[in-house]
Amino acid sequence: MLARLLGNHSLISDRDLIDRGILLLSQEIWCWGRDILRPEGNFLQEIGFRRIEPPEGHDECSSVYSLELPGDRVVVLRGFGVFYGDRRLGGVFLPRYEFRPQYTKVARLDTQPWLYADLPDMNPPTQRQLASCAALTLDLIDWIRSYEVNIAELLGVGYRRSTLVQWDNGERPIILAEDMPREWRLLGIEMAADFRSVLPDGDSDRGQ
Repeated sequence: MLARLLGNHSLISDRDLIDRGILLLSQEIWCWGRDILRPEGNFLQEIGFRRIEPPEGHDECSSVYSLELPGDRVVVLRGFGVFYGDRRLGGVFLPRYEFRPQYTKVARLDTQPWLYADLPDMNPPTQRQLASCAALTLDLIDWIRSYEVNIAELLGVGYRRSTLVQWDNGERPIILAEDMPREWRLLGIEMAADFRSVLPDGDSDRGQ
C-alpha cells in the first residue's frame, strides 16, 4: 500500500512513513535531552518549560518537562514519547518507538506521566474522534518543527550538529541538523494527506 505522492517527495509505503516518524521522534527526544544539559544552561527552561522532578519512589525516572502554550494548550515531554493537549480537542500521545497516535478526551494530565501507565486511558481514535486526533497530532508535529527552527535561529545549526555527535553511533540513520525542520514539515504533510495510514489497521473504522 502506497502513500500519496506529495510535491517532489517520492512515494513511500505506510510502514516507511511510520519508520521515518520513529526515527525523527527518537532523534528529537535525544536532542531535547542534550538541550536540557546544554553547558550554557537548560534551554527548555529558558523558553518557558516547567521542570517537575520525580517524587520519592520514582528515582529511576527523569524529570517531566511541561510547557503551556497559547490557546489553552500544553505539551509534555517524556523519554518514551510526547503528550499534547488542547482544551477544545482533547489530547494525543505520540509513542517514541511506535509513532501510532493514541487519543484521549482528556486535554490536561491529572498526574505527571512518570511512566506510560500514569497517562490517562489512551486509545486509537474512533471514527468520530479521528478529526480531533489528526488535528492534535499535526499541531504537535508543527510545534516540533517550530522548535527546531527556533534552535537554528537562537543557538545556530552548529549547536544542533554538536548535539548529534553522540547520537551518531555508526549504525542508526541520522537526520542532518539542518534538515530536521524540513523533515518534520514533510512528515506532517504526508500524515495530513492520509492520517489513517499511521493508525493500527482497522482502528479508524471503529464507532463511538
